[in-house]
Amino acid sequence: MELNGKAVVIAGGSGFLGSSLASHFASLGAAVAILSRSRPKLFGNWKHTNWDGRTSGDWIGVLEGADAVINLAGRTVNCIKTPDHQDEILRSRVESTRVLGIAMRDLRSPPPVWVQMSTAHIYGDPAAVVCTEQAHEGIGFAPTVGRAWEAEFAESKLPEQRGVILRTSFVVGRDRGAGGGALAALRLLAMLGFGGRVGLGTQGFSWIHEADLNNLFSKAIVDDSVSGVYIASAPAPVSQVEFMRTLRRVLGVPFGLPAAAWMVRVGAPLLFRTDPELALYGRYVKSQRLSENGFVFQFPELEGALRELYGRSK
Repeated sequence: MELNGKAVVIAGGSGFLGSSLASHFASLGAAVAILSRSRPKLFGNWKHTNWDGRTSGDWIGVLEGADAVINLAGRTVNCIKTPDHQDEILRSRVESTRVLGIAMRDLRSPPPVWVQMSTAHIYGDPAAVVCTEQAHEGIGFAPTVGRAWEAEFAESKLPEQRGVILRTSFVVGRDRGAGGGALAALRLLAMLGFGGRVGLGTQGFSWIHEADLNNLFSKAIVDDSVSGVYIASAPAPVSQVEFMRTLRRVLGVPFGLPAAAWMVRVGAPLLFRTDPELALYGRYVKSQRLSENGFVFQFPELEGALRELYGRSK
């Protein structure tokens, strides 16, 4: 992708996804600026400016004259869903989007492109249906958050801006110093022998390799034909049991103990301080619009994606 010399601002860019994206953009010659509450743990060829994701401040100047802004900001969903955590998950997404929109209305030369992260969880947790962009949205907390997030983006985006929403699935990538995402936890479980079936094991695991997600963000910036909502997920979603079977095969782990649903409901909050529904439910999603737009995945199949990350050949 032709990004050499372009100025790109990544809001909420200090974590796992932001570090991957910043490294990718910098390698292509872009001038990268990261807005985040904390300084990125990974050092690279980019600038960092503090922001709280809620209020205006000196950080607004970073947006002036930029070619694109990307918003990844939002509290992690890898937690126990207490009322306080649910409130923060929603507010961190909606308020960061809102304050970016307010800031850009005060600029002489705002970014012409705004690429907004969203979630494939907006489709809920259908048991077997493969959802495309045209599928009905789901019910529950996560779809409610997704709808509020996207509605705020629609309100905040400038009329003249080209807006892109990426409904992102589970991202598989490497740890560059800012964490390895959920895959790091699944790898540890597999290495300890606990990487077997969870519950029924038929729940959908839709995924995307970080390289494809980075390329998709790049395309969203430079390709004027890219606009609106896209599902950011590889074209070959798998079941939970197949995901873990493939991960074990790549890691060379011969077996994985299964976990009944009741075990996950007890163990997830007690041992891992997380929501058991993240493991017990899932969704199969794939993008119809990316296919129509001619986007080519570098890693369309799960095993090839995992082998690239873990450096293991067949």
